[in-house]
Amino acid sequence: MQLDLNLLVVLDALLEEGSVGGAAARLYLSEPAMSRALGRIRRATGDQILVRTGRTMTPTQRALAMRADVHALVQQAYAVLAPDRELALDTLERTFTLRCHDALLMACGPHLLAAIQTHAPSVSLRLLPEASSDTNDLRHGQIDLEVGSAEPSLPEIHFETIGHVQFVVALRPDHPLMEGELTIDRYAAACHIIVSRRGRLHDPIDEALASRGLQRRVVASAPTSAAALHFVRQSDLVAAVPLHLCGPHTNAPDLCTLPLPFDVPPIAINQAWHHRYDNDKAHTWLRNQVRDGLRPLCN
Repeated sequence: MQLDLNLLVVLDALLEEGSVGGAAARLYLSEPAMSRALGRIRRATGDQILVRTGRTMTPTQRALAMRADVHALVQQAYAVLAPDRELALDTLERTFTLRCHDALLMACGPHLLAAIQTHAPSVSLRLLPEASSDTNDLRHGQIDLEVGSAEPSLPEIHFETIGHVQFVVALRPDHPLMEGELTIDRYAAACHIIVSRRGRLHDPIDEALASRGLQRRVVASAPTSAAALHFVRQSDLVAAVPLHLCGPHTNAPDLCTLPLPFDVPPIAINQAWHHRYDNDKAHTWLRNQVRDGLRPLCN
């Protein structure tokens, strides 16, 4: 049996008004049209719904039993189809899953968590590391937002470039490269550690050196910037990392930084999401907070 859900609105009006005429006026229908709709409701429910008692209509026991449920269903339908209301952060209950490069998470995380604690105390975050391979987690709804340098290839994944970040050479204060000018030859001759979630032993810096006829020795790759800097701190290794990771007021204040002795294009910082969230006000608020947290480190 095929249901006409429009009859719920008619039934709600009939039960509220208690008459065909009153329900017709409420829904801007003619009385004959309302009478026909009542006939369809009777056939669908197998109940008279309203019966005449003198000059008035009296609801049946079945009608009385369903009146509250019918009204609640109609109100829920109106709420679903109504335009979005203003976002009430103080009562928002939601869990967001964010996948982010660890260097970017350390930059935007404090701002994001502070914003949640201050403005959206019932919001929770799942903070996930970058995946070791490309995934369709945004498409499948397993993550809400992804922050990194890659541009998504799927048309349904939208993204925003927040800015670009410049890389520097990170090394311990007593490293031999701290004495004298850091030339490109001295840099290439050093022992390097790179950051790669996939375990790669090369990155765009190797391409830049190769274009100048140079090759460096990559001793190891580390899955996160924090791990790479830990090894730099205890060895003669050097690492190319975003500027904001080292120096005063960072998680690595004991490490020094030097400019790369050759031009390397800055890396884009993108945040990506499935287009189903384009007009989601809570998701938009999340994107705004991530953007605000990352912009201070962008060029």
